[in-house]
Amino acid sequence: MRDSGSLGYIVVEGPIGVGKTTLARRLADSFGSDLILEGADDNPFLERFYENPRAAALQTQLFFLFQRVRQIQTLQQSDMFAPVRVADFLMEKDRLFAELTLDAEEFKLYDQVYQHMAVSGPQPDLVVYLQAPVEVLRKRIAERGRAYERSLDPNYLHRLSESYMAFFHDYNASPLLIVNAAEIDFANKAQDYTLLLDQISKIRSGRHYFNPGPLEL
Repeated sequence: MRDSGSLGYIVVEGPIGVGKTTLARRLADSFGSDLILEGADDNPFLERFYENPRAAALQTQLFFLFQRVRQIQTLQQSDMFAPVRVADFLMEKDRLFAELTLDAEEFKLYDQVYQHMAVSGPQPDLVVYLQAPVEVLRKRIAERGRAYERSLDPNYLHRLSESYMAFFHDYNASPLLIVNAAEIDFANKAQDYTLLLDQISKIRSGRHYFNPGPLEL
């Protein structure tokens, strides 16, 4: 188990396919911590959304909202003295997706539900935002082989990446590490992961950037 210092709650975020769940799992293993995953595979509407976004956007988004609220509530009730907790989502990302996928009337309804249900979870001690070009995201999505993701619209992925960039451009609620994940393989290369882990372990405040080139073992 690695010493995390004063990092009690770490969130890994980024667009579909960038590797946030993989990194969250590795961090939880390194720190011997609780792991909180958003569970996209549990959403029964997600496949329908990829096949026909306009027909299934609202139910897909509401399912995710209810799911994330439950997870935040569970997090609030968990042992606050646990060494570290790692999650692969921010609650705020739910609204980011809603703004991207819902039409005006659907968003009004979503917003009413959100305002009624939204829970203020603990503030992360660090947010790790993973970035990669859309072509890299598409390659990684294809490699993981989820059948329902085959119909994912590249334009949607591009707009999602832009939405993430805009969101984190103004983000200052927690210390932030922005990682160029295009050239590193923290899932399979020990040196890549170790360098990133060292960066994460050092940060206690402010905005930071990690932009490594390809690394040789």
